[in-house]
Amino acid sequence: MSAVANPATVAECLRVGTGFSQGDRTWIAEQFATLDARLAGFHADATELEVSVKDREARGQKVTLECWIAGRQKIVTTSAEEDLHAALNDVRDDLRRRLNDAKTRQEPRHNKHLRDVSQPQEQVDPEADALPAADPSRADAETV
Repeated sequence: MSAVANPATVAECLRVGTGFSQGDRTWIAEQFATLDARLAGFHADATELEVSVKDREARGQKVTLECWIAGRQKIVTTSAEEDLHAALNDVRDDLRRRLNDAKTRQEPRHNKHLRDVSQPQEQVDPEADALPAADPSRADAETV
């Protein structure tokens, strides 16, 4: 994997959506900090995260975490846990798993096209394979 000049981090890429205030952003970013290692392979300029909650603190609350990475499909994770802290952990863990799955699908061992590409043959020096003639008179004798 090539090194990324400006790696994505949760603190840099996270937006809070419906149901959260900017004051909640800091503690949510702290909870999601374990995603930093997984996001580090992507450019910060091309990565966005948004977390939102519907019916916060109510019986049917739903937490949603969306992730946009340039060149990839959007990933959406949701949780219906009643405890907000548990729901945030649930969507975080689900996103980490989906990012790992997406990375695994792009590796050559899971991509038949990349796996079937033939490897270039080593170039053989024809003079290196020829047997040296030890006795020139003998070589003439064999051809006569």
